[in-house]
Amino acid sequence: MWNDPEETTGTGVFDVTRTEAHLRAFRAHWEACRNGHDVPNRSDIDPRRIEPLLANAFIAERIAPGVVRLRVAGMQLRDLMGMDVRGMPLCSFIAPADREAFALHLVDLFDRPASLRLALKIGPGPGRPAAPLSGTMLLLPLRSDLGDVSRALGCLVVTQGQIGPATRRFSIENAQVMPLSAPAHRTPFSLIEGARTAPKMATRQRPHLRLVT
Repeated sequence: MWNDPEETTGTGVFDVTRTEAHLRAFRAHWEACRNGHDVPNRSDIDPRRIEPLLANAFIAERIAPGVVRLRVAGMQLRDLMGMDVRGMPLCSFIAPADREAFALHLVDLFDRPASLRLALKIGPGPGRPAAPLSGTMLLLPLRSDLGDVSRALGCLVVTQGQIGPATRRFSIENAQVMPLSAPAHRTPFSLIEGARTAPKMATRQRPHLRLVT
């Protein structure tokens, strides 16, 4: 069911307003699947509920701290890399200079757990698009069938520029990491302007216990 939705253009690019609307709906489905728990199960995700971003969506698996592999991926991700991305590390979409920071964010995604949103960009240069290419990556943690937080629902949406035929690797313009226990109105504990700035590691929070009768 991971096919190109009708709402994407031939270039796989969304405008900013539509991107935000689709991202809100994407996260809203994930929130609904939580059903009062901290992290929803992988099996609860319904591809039909994220159809506008289905071609941009993926399911990833944590294989080591800071290392995540793509298990299922939409067609637009294949277009960005110029090849089938299933089985590839998620960091393949990130420029080498920013991968260390990306790995630290992935640790927070699964260990806190937390949601992660990245603003991405490719500037002009040799072997790069003539015009800047920008996009957004959203990552939301999931539990596997074994109950551990080792899966993630994500999407990568290009909002400006032409994808083109070459492999695209993005620099991280900023990153927002929001612990799931934090109220929705609070400012994310980590807002990194430029991925080369070392993220501040906040004190890890344990979820509150509640008595179930």
